[in-house]
Amino acid sequence: MLLKDLSEAFGVSGAEGEVRDILKMQFKDYANIKTDVLGNLFINNNNKIDNQNKISIMLCAHMDEVGLIIKSIDENGWLKFNTVGGIDSRVLISKCVVVGPKKIKGVIGAKAIHLQEPKERERPLRIDNLYIDIGAKDKEEAENLVRVGDYAVFDTKFEKINEHMIKGKAFDDRIGCYILCELIKKRYKTPLTAVFTVQEEVGLRGSAVAAYNVNPDLAIVVEGTFASDIPESNEIEYCTTLGEGPAITFMDSTYIADKKIIEWVKNIANKCNISYQLKRTASGGTDGGRIYITRQGIPTIIISVPCRYIHSPVSLACIKDIKNTINLINALILDIEERGFKL
Repeated sequence: MLLKDLSEAFGVSGAEGEVRDILKMQFKDYANIKTDVLGNLFINNNNKIDNQNKISIMLCAHMDEVGLIIKSIDENGWLKFNTVGGIDSRVLISKCVVVGPKKIKGVIGAKAIHLQEPKERERPLRIDNLYIDIGAKDKEEAENLVRVGDYAVFDTKFEKINEHMIKGKAFDDRIGCYILCELIKKRYKTPLTAVFTVQEEVGLRGSAVAAYNVNPDLAIVVEGTFASDIPESNEIEYCTTLGEGPAITFMDSTYIADKKIIEWVKNIANKCNISYQLKRTASGGTDGGRIYITRQGIPTIIISVPCRYIHSPVSLACIKDIKNTINLINALILDIEERGFKL
């Protein structure tokens, strides 16, 4: 299953090669594929613009995930690390990870509660208090397995937990990568480039280079965003809710949508009876924030799949939301093919 393979793949920001190889295999027989110096992957449907009515579209999802990077190995073989991307240190303790190219198994450890002073128990553990235990007896044995600068990712298995829900790691944004694959296989008449970007989690880096290269008439960014329909959250403050369809972003910390594009997306969703929701918080950022200010400006829409517990060892997503996201973007592309696209 493609989504399972993508979710379980090793792909911290700056080390997206395994994810990129999985995606290349999906299109090796019939698509125009290239990779740029930064590592972005471009898959083009080979349709050329033969008249002024053809609109070029760029679909975008990022390959990278949040993770860890090894910064030192002490004399006892413990691996000290920094985070790559936004991770709450409170979710790390006792989690299983794999480290480096050899995918060495490890567990994130900390001082046992039995050894902590009462005041220590009142403070959240910080990154400096944590280490990765790979079972090495000393520094020499650890250095035979792992090097300083190696990445680590959560060791989480993807699975369907009931008829409606899936769990796994890196849903931000391997779900987006999966959706792009399903869309480009439809072989649209419109010139379309699917771009799988790098280093989104550490500063939206790959998308700026990719958008400058493609220079489309319209960009559609597909993301995994956080769902806040959980205990102790006020419903009025929910960002998104699982099961209510793809979330349309009208504003975040890097982007403000053109209202005409938002209305177009909503009208198409209503016309096709596709459930959708508006992303109701303005925090965070996505590749869309870089794309829409590239060159002279690129019209950009951000459509996201709600996921609980993103940027953690395991996330939950609703299968129906993924299908509705595919249906909505498909409907948008077909509308452009039929009527064109004008702001």
